[in-house]
Amino acid sequence: MAKRNQHVVHHKGGWAVRGAASQRATSVHPTQQAAIDAARGIARAQGTELFIHGRDGRIRARDSYGNDPYPPQGVAGGSENETEVEQGVERFL
Repeated sequence: MAKRNQHVVHHKGGWAVRGAASQRATSVHPTQQAAIDAARGIARAQGTELFIHGRDGRIRARDSYGNDPYPPQGVAGGSENETEVEQGVERFL
């Protein structure tokens, strides 16, 4: 079975869990929360990401259950990269 990111999307009569690039829903639920719970279980089991879409179809939240080290390498603990990141952020402010 291929590992696919999971998407919670609005669906006729409720909310659906759909694997990335899949035409068919994995499951359909009456509430968004029920769909999120189901999708979260799949994403955790597969080590993939969860994307939660609003009624308008836009992504409103996302969670990662894969190999996503936190804090990102080279940013924590006063490393040289931290200064570079801070400078980059300041340029956008």
